Amino acid sequence: MGCSFSGLNALYDAVNGAGDVWINDNRFKIVRPLGEGGFAYVFLVKEVISDPSNPGVSKKFKDSSHISDDGTYAMKKVLIQNNEQLELVKEEIRVSSLFTHPNLLPLLDHAIIAVKAGPDQSWKHEAYLLFPVHLDGTLLDNATAMKAKKEFFSTSDVLQIFRQLCAGLKHMHSLDPPYAHNDVKPGNVLLTHRKGQPPLAILMDFGSTRPGRKQIRSRSEALQLQEWASEHVSAPFRAPELWDCPSQCDIDERTDIWSLGCTLYAIMYGVSPFEYALGESGGSLQLAIVNAQIKWPAGPKPPYPEALHQFVTWMLQPQGTVRPRIDDIIIHVDKLISKFSH
Repeated sequence: MGCSFSGLNALYDAVNGAGDVWINDNRFKIVRPLGEGGFAYVFLVKEVISDPSNPGVSKKFKDSSHISDDGTYAMKKVLIQNNEQLELVKEEIRVSSLFTHPNLLPLLDHAIIAVKAGPDQSWKHEAYLLFPVHLDGTLLDNATAMKAKKEFFSTSDVLQIFRQLCAGLKHMHSLDPPYAHNDVKPGNVLLTHRKGQPPLAILMDFGSTRPGRKQIRSRSEALQLQEWASEHVSAPFRAPELWDCPSQCDIDERTDIWSLGCTLYAIMYGVSPFEYALGESGGSLQLAIVNAQIKWPAGPKPPYPEALHQFVTWMLQPQGTVRPRIDDIIIHVDKLISKFSH
């Protein structure tokens, strides 16, 4: 666990909009905020290299493709209030280091530091996580902007974006034991637009990622899982078995396949297939999900092929045990790509 106490004062200045941030021995200047959520803040940072002969943070990277041409990166700062949050951040760091795949966001460096908080001199922690930067925003950002203009991705781009997410998930599901991402959704997919090519899609945020297989053998275990899911898995993309878990069942990484089906729908239409329930009087998101009641909105003209709708429906099977696995999904999406990509 890389911990650094060297840059404490600088870190505090940085929070107040001045000074620099140190992650271990490397210094970064905060350029601007990129986003925030919960106890985390994300900044665009630029590495400050005072000695030209020192390669800086890049010497730590396993993969030279992660080196930034202009020294800019994304830095996530997490405010840690208690031991439980500290363990969660350590687990996110541990899990992130398991994955190496072009469609999964790599953690490039990290530091957890202890800081004195408040007049009682109690100690708290802050974590700094360094990632490659993707400035075109998330799939959610892109979908929101497109919706406002009544624009849609082409069928070909829908399939290519989705195919890349499948590739990233396959890497996670193929580990031993298999890992489930547990929060696949448009807000956790970074898109980078490329000239003459479909957008590059990268799955991020491994804060909810855990080994995917669990044996549930009692009512209390079932309720525990539901409670965990309600905190860590976004409701509109959460699989039925995480809403209403039987007391005797085996849960596996196919909870991600449900979220993936919802995400494919969202690449097409900009929202989860079940969000309509939130807008109906007496509507229940949970009931819509548990009963897999999908509604298809009006799409682009010409509309998406029916084969895409059937593909979504195939993934959104309420029974986890009959849902397809990631390998089946990839075989199917490749057939669709060869059929509909022009």
